Amino acid sequence: MRHPLHPAIVHFPVACWSLAVAADAASLWFGETAWRWSAGLLGVGCAMALPAMLAGLMELRRMPEGVAMRDAYAHMSAMLLAFVLFAARLLLRLEHGRPLPPDALALLLDASGTVALLVGGWLGGRLVYGHGVGR
Repeated sequence: MRHPLHPAIVHFPVACWSLAVAADAASLWFGETAWRWSAGLLGVGCAMALPAMLAGLMELRRMPEGVAMRDAYAHMSAMLLAFVLFAARLLLRLEHGRPLPPDALALLLDASGTVALLVGGWLGGRLVYGHGVGR
């Protein structure tokens, strides 16, 4: 029985990015402690996304043609967009390597990244549960 690597490691960037957005939202009430957590979570999420994306690309060659392949390309596009948005969020929030508090642009990037992450996650679930990929 073959167990693909991609589904096993995507949980790390998804969890880190989701918790980073929650920490940014919490910083509106709890201040600096919360947004400092967000910076670390964004960094770990972006770092862990790289091997997850590489594993997904390696498994793409086993993808059946047709609707499943189309969904795979849509999934990859949404997740790449999420990566770019969260990476931009991380880079824009750093000044000389130190995290900055979130501003309106940062919260907009958080919201946009979350939407891309949700769409990409839904498409990933559709690949597994709808098309039987990786089973």
